[in-house]
Amino acid sequence: MKVLVIGGGGREHALVWKLAQSPRVSKIFGAPGNAGIAELAECVEIKATDLRKLAAFAQKEQMGLTVVGPEAPLCAGIVDLFESRGLKIFGPNKAAARLEGSKVFCKEILLKSKVPTAEAGIFSDASAARDYLRKKGAPIVVKADGLAAGKGVIVAKTVEAAQQAVAEIMEKKVFGDAGRTVVIEECLEGEEASLMALCDGKSVRVLEPSQDHKRVFDGDKGPNTGGMGAYSPTSTVDAEGMKQAQEIFARTLAGLRAEGVEFKGVLYAGLMMTAAGAKVLEFNARFGDPETQVVVPRMDFDLFDAMNAVADGRLADFEMKWKREAAVCVVLASGGYPGEFARGKGIAGLQDAMRLPNVVVFHAGTKSGDDRAVVTDGGRVLGVTAFSGDIKDALRRAYHAIGKISFEGMQFRRDIGWREVKRKG
Repeated sequence: MKVLVIGGGGREHALVWKLAQSPRVSKIFGAPGNAGIAELAECVEIKATDLRKLAAFAQKEQMGLTVVGPEAPLCAGIVDLFESRGLKIFGPNKAAARLEGSKVFCKEILLKSKVPTAEAGIFSDASAARDYLRKKGAPIVVKADGLAAGKGVIVAKTVEAAQQAVAEIMEKKVFGDAGRTVVIEECLEGEEASLMALCDGKSVRVLEPSQDHKRVFDGDKGPNTGGMGAYSPTSTVDAEGMKQAQEIFARTLAGLRAEGVEFKGVLYAGLMMTAAGAKVLEFNARFGDPETQVVVPRMDFDLFDAMNAVADGRLADFEMKWKREAAVCVVLASGGYPGEFARGKGIAGLQDAMRLPNVVVFHAGTKSGDDRAVVTDGGRVLGVTAFSGDIKDALRRAYHAIGKISFEGMQFRRDIGWREVKRKG
């Protein structure tokens, strides 16, 4: 069966890599893909946001399944369009994708559904937002309502920093229309974890937990990024934590159904594991990135079959098994990321790294140059993923592989998984 994977980042490369292992998949297309995806799939020059061209291509090629990676096409209604043309697609419709597309809508669903989350205020007026900040004090979290490529959340340690965040988001419009409204939340204390769950509108199957590293520099310093690395599993989420996560997903989906919304696809929950239990920081309506690069390789089941079970409403009968080994992913980013960065830098050593045992290099921001050499084409360039029986050895393998790779301005964190290593002793 033919499969179309929409997107061109590390998450999509990991999905293509796993889908290619299914005996039921005859051919994969990537739109637009990247240099790594091109080794496993046929890439087509269609942007992930060009919904009509994507639908026309899927019809022409008679795709058996389309998988949507990034959030923008989901929030724009690609699932609604495909389904109106009788095309099978994995992902939530436009109404359900509002869980990610609007932090205001998400917070309202959480509060109505009695899902544990941070206390918050919602503001469309910058002056009122400032008054609230003065009243609440710091530390405090300021969030742009709409999509901001994973960068619309500012954790302010002082009231002055929070006031500046409001000015940047609401008045200077650094995130465009995404900042017309802000959500201001209490700053929860604890350790973050990432939980993803497959949902078919009725049933929920929670995937193995992982932990992301959002800050750009070692020691969780510097600005937030789309994610500088991840590992799975994480002892941050124990059996009780998994039970709480299951309840969080179930309540959220029930809350959506009460609003006449059915969620089908993968729902990502960013959770803060507090002393009082798991609390929701955010929801995403798609696979996390880079969490996908460590969770998907640990799947001991056919991802294509799982996605079809979701699309067909058969998830309750689907059995999921997991590999016991740990997986880690270290992101190699362009110099200057998450700010301004250059593109087109030649990447050396990729083949040497990929020849190492228990190592996979997922491409994120890459493309093939004129001489077919791989060059940088994004802020996050590569995700070096390694596997082993324990996290320490997996990290050793990943950083050994990184030593083989180079490009001008390459930056990466050298402390991915440090909390887990510390816990393991």
